[in-house]
Amino acid sequence: MTLEQRIQGHFEESIQVKRAAMALAPKIVSAASLITQCLLDDGKILACGNGGSAADAQHFSGEFLNRFEMERPGLPAIALTTDSSTLTSISNDYSYEEIYAKQVRALGQPGDVLLAISTSGNSANVQRAIEAAHERRLKVVALSGRDGGRMAQALDSGDIELRVPAERTCRIQEVHIVLIHCLCDLVDHQLLGN
Repeated sequence: MTLEQRIQGHFEESIQVKRAAMALAPKIVSAASLITQCLLDDGKILACGNGGSAADAQHFSGEFLNRFEMERPGLPAIALTTDSSTLTSISNDYSYEEIYAKQVRALGQPGDVLLAISTSGNSANVQRAIEAAHERRLKVVALSGRDGGRMAQALDSGDIELRVPAERTCRIQEVHIVLIHCLCDLVDHQLLGN
């Protein structure tokens, strides 16, 4: 296999996974409606994840706080991944598994939404954030992959899981960014129309 063929393989696999993920459209609409209603009720979105998923959480909050594709006022979203002093103090004083849960308990209000991102669904700190969200009566939109992992088992009936039908982390992450852009677009459309 040449290097160019290897590149073509990446593109082909990415296209196939994205095609398969289009089946998530009804759940994406439900997730966007949940987020839109949260915002209409003066709530906010808290987002978390690790590694590339942390970057996705920050990407999401940036699209909300600034803008996506149309001019509009900022929308309240917080990436729980960005405050290094908070993250390191919680890790040091408690454990890494608590870095998001403690923030959710402190910042989350009933009616808010937690955007929980984990490609494997097995990130212990994201799972603990989901548990904390339920304690505080937040709804959860979970972006996952593979079999959903332990995160899928932690979800309640009112939560929404957007599980990418793929095994490879890179392919799951590629679809997660498309899902985030879909959510941003649908929320803007529902709030502001065309």
